[in-house]
Parts: sequence; C-alpha cells; structure tokens
Amino acid sequence: MKICPYCAYSNREGVLFCEECGQILYTEQETTPSTKRLPPGTGGVSAKGGWGTARFNPSATILLQIRDNPTPIEIVPQQETIIGRYDGSTASTPTIDLTPYGAYENGVSRIHAAIRRGEDTLTLVDLGSVNGTHLNGQRLIPNQPRVLRDGDEIRLGKLVCHIYFKTSN
Repeated sequence: MKICPYCAYSNREGVLFCEECGQILYTEQETTPSTKRLPPGTGGVSAKGGWGTARFNPSATILLQIRDNPTPIEIVPQQETIIGRYDGSTASTPTIDLTPYGAYENGVSRIHAAIRRGEDTLTLVDLGSVNGTHLNGQRLIPNQPRVLRDGDEIRLGKLVCHIYFKTSN
C-alpha cells in the first residue's frame, strides 16, 4: 500500500497517482518528498479547511468563479472542455474563452487546459501551456490529469478561479 501524502488515501501498490485525489505518488528517485500536505484536521494548513467531493453527478453543471468577477461562468461540461483565450490569428477556439477576464494580460494560453469528464468525476489537464496550470497551489505536469473537486482553486497563468459543482434540483 502507498499512502498519499496529500489526502492520506491508501492506494494499491504500484500506482503512480493517488486513486482518490490524483496526487503524484512517486519522485524521480522514489524518495520521500520534502514537503507533504497533511489531511484536514491534522494540523495542516488548507485554504478550504477540507476538500469537496470529487463525485460529479451526470446532470450537474460547473460554476467557474473568476477572482474579482462577481458573476460565475456556468458550464455544461462536454467530454473535453477546452479552457483558453480567443485569438483571431489562429483557427483554434477554446470552449471557454477567458479573454473578457484578462486572460491575455494574465498569461493564459490560447489552448491552456482541459476539463475532461469521466464516468463520475472530472479531471483537469494542462495542455502544455506556457505559464502553467496550478490546482490548489500545485503546478500540474503537462498532459497528466488531476481529479477536480468541488471548491478547488485553479490558476491558469496568473488568472485565479474556483470551480464549484452545481447539481440541478
């Protein structure tokens, strides 16, 4: 068993990413990481005091709350929802265009990241962006999916937003 240093989940031997939260469970030399995050309630510091659910209801939508913007963006996630900024000089267009929210000034790439829908979860994947994608303060490795949870903080370049799961009533 490998215990996740991020969420303390007991993973099967041989897995490279935590089956619960998506945290990397190995290092280049298979050494213990010098910085560990402790699970909530054990004295660790957490921005939210705990993690929201990773379960995403098939009929749910996403609310993307961009910092300093009073109105969230409501998204019906597709199999793959591309986040980025529109640029008239290229043919590629993101599903979620963050241009009106200062995307260019904050270093958001044209095709920055993707939210991918699984059976009952969502994952966030950096698509090789220049300025990186961070999930709850941790930089994502390009093309390595990480599980999204209700209330997570996402940083695309310098643009900070929170993601919330909205279930229909």
